[in-house]
Amino acid sequence: MEASSQEELRIPCRTAKEKILKHKLDKMKARRCAENSRYTKAFSDKVIMENLLTLTTVEDEAVDKSSFKTCNQIAFYRRQKCLCPGKSLYRALLDTVELTDSGVKFQIINEECEVPLLVELYEIEGNIFRLKVNEIAPLKPRYRVPDVLIKEPANLRLTISQKDAGELVLSCSSEDQQLYITANPFQIQLVSNDEIVLSMNTNGLLYFEHLQHPPQIRESTLQKKADGSAGSSKENQEDLGHWEEKFGSFLDIKASGPSSVGLDFSLHGYEHVYGIPQHAETLLLKNTSDDDVYRLYNLDVFGYKIHSKMGIYGSVPLLLAHKPDRTIGIFWLNSSETLVEMATKAAVEAEVSRTPDLSKQRVLPQTDVRWMSESGIIDTFILMGPRPFDVFKQYAQLTGTQSLPPLFSLGYHQCRWNYEDENDVKEVDAGFDKYSIPYDVIWLDIEHTDGKRYFTWDKKKFCDPDRMQKELMKKKRKLVVIVDPHIKADPQYATYAQAKEKGYFVKDRTGKDFEGLCWPGLSSYLDFTNPNVREWYADQFAFKNYKDSSEILFVWNDMNEPSVFRGVELTMQKDAVHHGAWEHREVHNLYGFYQQMATAEGLTRRSGDLERPFVLTRSFFAGSQKYGAVWTGDNKADWSYLKISIPMLLTISIAGISFCGADIGGFIGNPSPELLVRWYQAGALQPFFRGHANMHTRRREPWLFGKENTQIIREAIKERYSLLPYLYSLFYRAHTAAEPVMRPLWVEFPKELKTFGIEDEYMLGNALLVYPVTEPKVTPVNVFLPGSQEIWYDFRRFRRLEGQGTLKIPVTLNSIPVIQRGGTIIPLKISVGKSTEWMTDVPYELHAALDYKESATGELYLDDGHSFQYLHKMQFLLRKFTFHENVFSSRCADEKGQFHTKCVVEQVLILGIKKQPSSVTARIHDGKDKAVAFTYDAKSSVLTLKKLSLNVSIDWELEIK
Repeated sequence: MEASSQEELRIPCRTAKEKILKHKLDKMKARRCAENSRYTKAFSDKVIMENLLTLTTVEDEAVDKSSFKTCNQIAFYRRQKCLCPGKSLYRALLDTVELTDSGVKFQIINEECEVPLLVELYEIEGNIFRLKVNEIAPLKPRYRVPDVLIKEPANLRLTISQKDAGELVLSCSSEDQQLYITANPFQIQLVSNDEIVLSMNTNGLLYFEHLQHPPQIRESTLQKKADGSAGSSKENQEDLGHWEEKFGSFLDIKASGPSSVGLDFSLHGYEHVYGIPQHAETLLLKNTSDDDVYRLYNLDVFGYKIHSKMGIYGSVPLLLAHKPDRTIGIFWLNSSETLVEMATKAAVEAEVSRTPDLSKQRVLPQTDVRWMSESGIIDTFILMGPRPFDVFKQYAQLTGTQSLPPLFSLGYHQCRWNYEDENDVKEVDAGFDKYSIPYDVIWLDIEHTDGKRYFTWDKKKFCDPDRMQKELMKKKRKLVVIVDPHIKADPQYATYAQAKEKGYFVKDRTGKDFEGLCWPGLSSYLDFTNPNVREWYADQFAFKNYKDSSEILFVWNDMNEPSVFRGVELTMQKDAVHHGAWEHREVHNLYGFYQQMATAEGLTRRSGDLERPFVLTRSFFAGSQKYGAVWTGDNKADWSYLKISIPMLLTISIAGISFCGADIGGFIGNPSPELLVRWYQAGALQPFFRGHANMHTRRREPWLFGKENTQIIREAIKERYSLLPYLYSLFYRAHTAAEPVMRPLWVEFPKELKTFGIEDEYMLGNALLVYPVTEPKVTPVNVFLPGSQEIWYDFRRFRRLEGQGTLKIPVTLNSIPVIQRGGTIIPLKISVGKSTEWMTDVPYELHAALDYKESATGELYLDDGHSFQYLHKMQFLLRKFTFHENVFSSRCADEKGQFHTKCVVEQVLILGIKKQPSSVTARIHDGKDKAVAFTYDAKSSVLTLKKLSLNVSIDWELEIK
């Protein structure tokens, strides 16, 4: 090494992390020297160190806000903010109306620049409306988001019921709904039962930048004529970033010029608005202000700031509005950077009804929502509900439901950046057995690879990965490995060489492969928007290609925003070019969506399309629920991050992605034992359950915090495993009916105003209310129990909770409040095993909690837990349990399904039985009656039916006298 290079590397290490990164640099240098002939490109040691230290600084300080744009640094936002609210630039040309079997089309015109646009209105089956706005004859096609909708929606016929020069009225399939189109200013109102539910362009903020010739062409041919909403002077063009946009040292060259779109919506009668993940924010969306709006732009934000509207890892442009008698949704289908403003206010509604004799002046809340996107077209869906579960189904009708996960993935996952080698994996795995803690999956982060070359193994640390996986397989456990989208720029690396030869990388604006720094150093990025790339990428997971992988190996897609160290906002340049010559700005929020899609396809295909995949992704978009799970990214070991994780997960859940979770204990930093215990207790009752930490933290396996804490964590995890039948049944409902697994209280209690802003407790399905403890040294907690006629029971002690509304419940470190709702039946396993596979034949226990009518219902879904046979061959069971008039029954809830199982219901607990029975008889279809042993606890009013041995797949009754 040259002396100068050695001197440059004597940079004082300011933090422990820099020491570690310097050690990593030394390893990189040594490997490069040993393999020098393998590289055609190399960075100097100084450049590598600078990049690693830059990353360190960002990580050590968590969010370095200067690395990310504020709203006022976003050019299209500044341009759209030039519009004056209340002064619409657009007029509808109602003489252009064209009525077809599928919808209505007409033109609108910008009164200033006289450029017409085409408006399309559709009614879609299932109480959905669609609005599209596009140029009539653009210079070139504008980007329309593909692959997110599961199919082209089926349209219903609209009819014209009234038309004159100033207004067009469209009648819908339902007689109580109409669309009113006002010509000047252009506005659309959606009316239901004679009341305006929603209006579009109410504030005149429709914005549409039509594509233009580059300035040098335009100025010579159009004589610098003002066009669109943009200014025409050179100074103004530069200020507003029409053709170029600067941020720090980065310059974004816009080949197509300005192409931003926007539209405002008024939600009449609504003041509670939810959705548009992902933000580290409250469940209830807040009013925005200039330069503080919700940003949907997928970014790698290490240690993101909480209570911030900045974009982080995922974006789902779905907004829900709720009031006691109706829930609606707005789905804004646009994958470019999007900003959302909102303002809730009291509005005087002079004519809330379109029927004059019903009109009365009254003051109602109104929420105005403004969507602004950098590019694309306006393509928005109005989901008319009217109930919360109707909106969930309508959204799923468009984008798909949550995939049914393999059962093992609902168990506990143990992860760390990084488990060092095979022996480390072996010892951690053995630790769970030693301390009798169930778990299903151990994870390997980037260090398991050969120099961050994905689909490879570090042959020194993991010299026999096949043997390692076979040892895990013997214990009926699984392995998850990380596979990121960046590919190390190494001609000797087969994955890189093949992708390079095939032209499968994203290009820069000059046509060369885009290159950026990430974990491997200099890397290129696969263009997952290209279906051929996705097809090829899926093939990389085949056993013949992914050497030493096995059927128990599953995948984690990280860094797929995409993350680019030292890139603009730590991501890819917007002027990079994808398949079809689309700029990255058009597809940015889809990048991780496409990688997860291709990964899930690869895992499915390697099994001959027989086995369900498991893929966790950090970056996501609308429709990601079809491909696997997501998590909340790089959180901190701090009480505030435990607390904010609840509204974050609730928001993701109501946006269609049920399989979500947060890193237990916090990825960054070292949690106190109390915080770690509380996080395990919360995570055990959330959909995705993974402990994770980065390499700069102390080891954090569950048994390392003392005997008492180990016991508490063990009990939390074991309770999770006992609840797996209930959880798996909830995921079946998410898969088939789009019902969120984890849901806000207002979803279950839509008429109860007090629930609308609650975010510190939630419902797990319809049966369990969960209140995580999110503050230190708490003894009592205030839990709100909704429903004036509801009865609630302590899930663990079975006693009825007395009182309504907010109850002060004492807690210890041993547990958090979990409360069963009266009227529900929960299936559990009577004991737990080392992993989910060990529990296949473990008997069931049913907990029935009676409501005020002394009734209860519940269901159990059962299949083989891993294959697609439930779908292709109808190999499943769906059982409905009912308690009514002192008869507990089990019936088939879906005759299409058939599945053989030896599993039995061994025990039934009935909570709320008011008196001791004299006898209990089991009656099996085509069998003999038999007496049932039971006990009755008069103090808690709990009847326990024992030693039942009733096969779960057959019909039976338990008659109580």
